[in-house]
Amino acid sequence: MADRLLEQTHTIAQRDMQAQVLDDMELEKERGITIKSHAIQMVYPRDGQEYILNLIDTPGHVDFSYEVSRSIAACEGALLIVDASQGIQAQTISNLYLALDNDLEIIPVMNKIDLDSAMPEEVADEIMDLLGCPREEILSCSAKTGEGVPAILDAIVDRVPAPKGDENAPLQALVFDSVFNPFRGIISYFRIMNGVMKSNDWVKFVSTGKDYHADEIGVLKLTMEPRKELRAGDVGYIISGIKTSREVRVGDTITHVENPCEKAIDGFESVKPMVFAGVYPVDTDDYEELRASIEKLQLNDASLTFEPESSLALGFGFRCGFLGLLHMEIVQERLTREFNMDVITTVPNVQYKVKLTNGSEVDVYNPSGMPEPNNIAEVYEPYIHAQIITKADFIGPVIKLCMDKRGQLKNQTYLTTDRIEITFDLPLGEVVFDFYDKLKSISKGYASFDYYLNGYQPSKLVKLEILLNGDPVDALSTLTYVDNAYPIGRKMCEKLKDLIPRQQFDVAIQAAIGSKIIARETVRQVRKDVTAKCYGGDITRKRKLLEKQKEGKKRMRQVGNVEVPQSAFLAVLKLD
Repeated sequence: MADRLLEQTHTIAQRDMQAQVLDDMELEKERGITIKSHAIQMVYPRDGQEYILNLIDTPGHVDFSYEVSRSIAACEGALLIVDASQGIQAQTISNLYLALDNDLEIIPVMNKIDLDSAMPEEVADEIMDLLGCPREEILSCSAKTGEGVPAILDAIVDRVPAPKGDENAPLQALVFDSVFNPFRGIISYFRIMNGVMKSNDWVKFVSTGKDYHADEIGVLKLTMEPRKELRAGDVGYIISGIKTSREVRVGDTITHVENPCEKAIDGFESVKPMVFAGVYPVDTDDYEELRASIEKLQLNDASLTFEPESSLALGFGFRCGFLGLLHMEIVQERLTREFNMDVITTVPNVQYKVKLTNGSEVDVYNPSGMPEPNNIAEVYEPYIHAQIITKADFIGPVIKLCMDKRGQLKNQTYLTTDRIEITFDLPLGEVVFDFYDKLKSISKGYASFDYYLNGYQPSKLVKLEILLNGDPVDALSTLTYVDNAYPIGRKMCEKLKDLIPRQQFDVAIQAAIGSKIIARETVRQVRKDVTAKCYGGDITRKRKLLEKQKEGKKRMRQVGNVEVPQSAFLAVLKLD
């Protein structure tokens, strides 16, 4: 759709046109999803007038909803695009509510009407039920063939209100994104709410209070185009030679040094990470380089949070907070591709609240932070409110999957005769691992899933530890529900037995809860046949040699330590 709008407004020359032109990251093209929101300015001539339209193309996946919320804060209107062959999905509903909370003008668009499997009448009814709008307000188009796209541009001009900013007021500009350029420093993208910004002005960022010289300002076309000045309602970029990423925060306000605005713009809500995992460099000497890489990545992905931590097995690294498992995978992939960093990621966890026997409460992000069992009064785990929209044929397997994950069924609503919305309360810790993949496979790709955090509930959680020769390996320990602890411990031990190389001594792999061992496997030692030189003679000669070997193995076990290979950490994530 974004490609067609750019073509219709001649923002991009035909020779530069390619599929998904705004998805400029390799990963986006490979996976066919949008990961980063992309801003671009279009000029649309109509009735002898030129209209400036600032488009932001946003992701749809639930893990990147923070990108959507930031983009919505900088906009006046939104195109709600619904697939005519699939109908309304769970993400559509959550993104619609985000837009309505920000008082955006919604233009409903039905896409893919050229497909044989399209159901325009049924989908139009769904949109009318959801939005409460008349049928004639819903636009039909095909982004593949370009049919119906000019009508969308006309609707944008007619329905979306012009920006309300006052050009004579003090400068107020909202920072909604930023990128790091190795030659020019940090480039911030902003939307001017009030006032005028000129190149060579002295500006300051309100939250840090630091002032900078606006070396270059301009608008975002396919490339950056410098301008002498930008006015209220414009979207643009500023280059001011900022080198340290801590000085730029998404959601901050830019104003003039001489005539500052009275208060900052209400930025968007700060991000709430759902999933936590440790990220460690493979080579411990790369720790500082990893810190610099994560800081640069955070500029471009404000939903990533991190803080330093150390592990006995892995050395120094960072505890990172992600919005979901796909987000974690993408961040790991970007660190490897964009910054050439080889990293180890530990088992993902969620944030638990622990009430202690002395009445105080602590937050636990990883198993090593769990207090001793005799100090714990109660453990609370985060629950999510999940909406799943699927075809009625798959309702049985979907409900069984949610029940297996300790879910509580809240509601079932038939959207049409063939499509149903199921609402569940689920523990976030159960959803983190493989829930989304399983949901897609049992519904043959038809189910869509959306969720939001819904408070904490008491739970029976235990800390499952893996011991090698009696020593705990902190990177392999997990917090898990008490009924799941035995099967997970059993599987972990079996997996590690295959992965840990044989040593000169027996290696005992044990899964333990506190002081209780619940599973054990042994990696057998490599032995030399010391009795080979004895032929015939008395049995005591052989026994003497075997006893001598046994003593040597015992001494070796006391000084020997077991190296856990990198593949073992990754295999634990894929226990299924």
